[in-house]
Parts: sequence; C-alpha cells; structure tokens
Amino acid sequence: MSDSLPEQPPALPVTFRPARTRTVLLTAGVALFAVITLIALMLRQLSPGERVSFVFTAALLAGVLFLLARPKVVADEDGVTVVNIVSRRRLEWAEILQVNLRPGDPWVFLDLSDGTSLPALGIQPGIARQRAIADARALRALTEARSTAGPGPSRG
Repeated sequence: MSDSLPEQPPALPVTFRPARTRTVLLTAGVALFAVITLIALMLRQLSPGERVSFVFTAALLAGVLFLLARPKVVADEDGVTVVNIVSRRRLEWAEILQVNLRPGDPWVFLDLSDGTSLPALGIQPGIARQRAIADARALRALTEARSTAGPGPSRG
C-alpha cells in the first residue's frame, strides 16, 4: 500500500476494536468461569463456603478478561470516543492533531491539542496487524478530513 494516495475516510459512525483479541478474551473468560465453577461443583470435599469462593474467584478472573476486551474507538460526526480498559474519553475532532501507529507501538496514540498523547487501545496490532494498520489509516483520514472541515477559521 502506498502512503502517497489519499485515504478515503469511512462512513460515520464507525467503531474500531480489536475483534480477534476481543473474541479470544471473551471466549477465554466464559470458558474459565465455566471450568472453575464446574470444578467447584464436582469436588465433593469442598464446603459450601469454599465452593462460593471458587465461583467468586472465577467471576473475578473472567471480569478481568472482560475488561481487557472493552477497548474501542468510536468516531461519529461530533468527534471520537476512546474507551480503554477502565476509562472513557470524549474528544472533539479539533482536539486530535495526529493519529500515530509506529512500528513497535502496542496501540494507536492520539496527539492532542493540549500537548498530551492519549493511547487508543481499540486499535492495536497484536493479533491482527494489517487490520490495525488499516484502522489507524482510516482514523487518520477521518481526523484529517474532520479537523479541517469544521466551521470557523482554521488554527495555524
């Protein structure tokens, strides 16, 4: 793929998320909960309190995997919502200066107008590298199109 060709932004609204990673995490969470709960029910020497602690531990571990499956980036007409593991941040298009996914980065970073950088875990090259690159390019194209198309004078 050539970077010299302008990327056509996707239609809005659009949600970017690591689908394969999410599928693996959700499946593992459900399987882990089911297996540990089944073990708790099958072990006859456990007391009712120990069985409850097994199930509670299984729920806790599954909950962690479900949190890890939560990240996404949602782009709509008004801006971008970045949902990470335990946080959510809403950004206006003009707040995003650049979308970065450099070789070796674990996920996309958004350079913001306040001088900070925000990790966007919803686009990560872990299992599906080419998908993450395509999603990063799409978000970059949206950002470039939306930040310059807004009303009012452009900021220099």
